Amino acid sequence: MFYQRFKRLLDILLSILLLPLFLILYIVIGTLIKLEDNGPVIYKGERIGKRNKKFFMYKFRSMKVDAPNILNADGSTFNSENDPRVTKIGKFIRESSIDEIPQIINVLRGDMSFIGPRASLYSVLSTFEEKEKDKMKVRPGITGYTQAYYRNGLSNKEKRLKDAWYANNVSFFLDLKIILKTIQMVIKKENIYTK
Repeated sequence: MFYQRFKRLLDILLSILLLPLFLILYIVIGTLIKLEDNGPVIYKGERIGKRNKKFFMYKFRSMKVDAPNILNADGSTFNSENDPRVTKIGKFIRESSIDEIPQIINVLRGDMSFIGPRASLYSVLSTFEEKEKDKMKVRPGITGYTQAYYRNGLSNKEKRLKDAWYANNVSFFLDLKIILKTIQMVIKKENIYTK
């Protein structure tokens, strides 16, 4: 319980410190997004938050305007290296994980944490099995256990179960390991795409 309160304080302080970075990237990346297809800079997607609360997760838009939403057979979001829905700048910001930076605002608002389970689509809430629902005991994260260790290398069900395990085993040292692994994963660009 103490760590959860301390973690929220860290989230607030870190998101305030990172706001200037977000603003700089918003200007640079936002300009490139606008130049490519003149659509909105920020994508807002409905996601499941802590205690099943619906919220809008922010990302730099990486797909073409009005691109269709394609899901894999297991309900996870489809993505591939040659996805025709993705813009040129979108491919770069996805592979470098820059598209996730606007979630700093979600962290500051209290919708998310820097470290936590990946936020699932709100539209799939009814598909969660009982043992997977523990995932929503904590705030979803910009990075987390499954993102750091597996990224897109697991099925949707496996991700949910591992996220539920994380939610029941949150600790400072586990979060520290996740941060270090996330840095490694981003640098190596591992498991960016689903099969």
